[in-house]
Amino acid sequence: MTVVKHSPWPVEETVERLERTISAKGLKLFAVIDHSGEAKARGLTLRETKVVVFGSPEAGTPVMEAHPQAALDLPLKVLVWDDDGETRLAYASPAELAARYGLEDELAARLSGIDAVTDAALVP
Repeated sequence: MTVVKHSPWPVEETVERLERTISAKGLKLFAVIDHSGEAKARGLTLRETKVVVFGSPEAGTPVMEAHPQAALDLPLKVLVWDDDGETRLAYASPAELAARYGLEDELAARLSGIDAVTDAALVP
């Protein structure tokens, strides 16, 4: 299941809010992938679309140690895009990731921080 949330801010500001929240929580921002910017650089058009990649080695390493294929989904990713003038963000739910890799409860709980990060970034 994919979690989809509405942001009251434009894509760029939503991404900046995510970046600030990630930093404030002491997490690692690995990358911001600007899909629409790369498309534009090639003469293509794509609605404003960015992916924020972040995580915590302390949280993710034990998950990958126990289930190496979880590295396909770690670090965590949040998609932020313009949906016909509305900004949305989406990510794979922690429950979906836990089920995908058969994570035990203690390991699954390590992925739940994505909910708190996205919620905090969306608080006015």
